[in-house]
Parts: sequence; structure tokens; C-alpha cells
Amino acid sequence: MGRLSAAGDPLERLAAVVDFEVFRDQLVAALHRSARGKSGRLPFDPVLMFKVLVLQALYLLSDEATECQIKDRLPIQRFLALGLDGTVPDATTVRVFRERLVKANAIDKLFARFDAALSDRGYLAMGGQIIDATVVSAVRTRGTSWVTMSR
Repeated sequence: MGRLSAAGDPLERLAAVVDFEVFRDQLVAALHRSARGKSGRLPFDPVLMFKVLVLQALYLLSDEATECQIKDRLPIQRFLALGLDGTVPDATTVRVFRERLVKANAIDKLFARFDAALSDRGYLAMGGQIIDATVVSAVRTRGTSWVTMSR
């Protein structure tokens, strides 16, 4: 993990710049968590789920791709404070969480507050992509030996 930090892990830097706990009260109020019965799976922490939505926005990920990236990427697991054996929110959980925030008219306010937290510290959120490069066979023309990469 030291090498990852030394290489300039952008999610580690984001976690250092933004105190995501400041969103907790706003998230809890928007979600109106009702008293639960004793059965069923415990809900994921709302701050963790908001961080998932931030990842989606920054890396332009679908719900399914988000689930896959959380399971696959150590920096993302570190950012979300998940252990290697931890339960990961699935695509449906991410979608339902986002829809609840949209229905409560809270998602735009939360992201505006997130952007303000970044700009207050001198940063801008720049979206990008996690590239999923797959090696595929390519037509080999005479005298060449190259492989194409597709996304």
C-alpha cells in the first residue's frame, strides 16, 4: 500500500481533501430511514454509498461497472474503507440509493456541497474514465506485429 500512496493515489488525495462525514446529516435526513425489523441485511452506511456515487460521477461508471470496480480495485476499496473480504454494494443497491436521493431532491444539493468542499480547498472535480483494456486479436498485415487494444 505504501507504493500505491507514493505513486499519488488520487482517491487517497480526495479522501484527504474532503471530509465526507460532513455529508452524513444531510444524507440521513434525505433518506428518512424508517425503523427496521430484525430481518434482512443491514443497509450500507450512507456516507459510504455517497462516496460510491462520487466515484461513479468522477469515473463515468454505470451501476454494474461500479460494482465490478469496487470488487476489483484496491484503491477504490481503500477509499470506501472496505476490507478485502467486505460486503460490496451491488448495482441494484447503488441504483436504489441514488433514486432515493433523487426522489428526496437531495442529490444535486449533495453534489453542489461536494464541489464546494473541493473548491474551498483549491481543487476541481475532473471526470475521467477507468479504462478497461482488453487484448483482442488483430488482422496482421504483412511486415507488422502489433496488437490492438479495445475498450
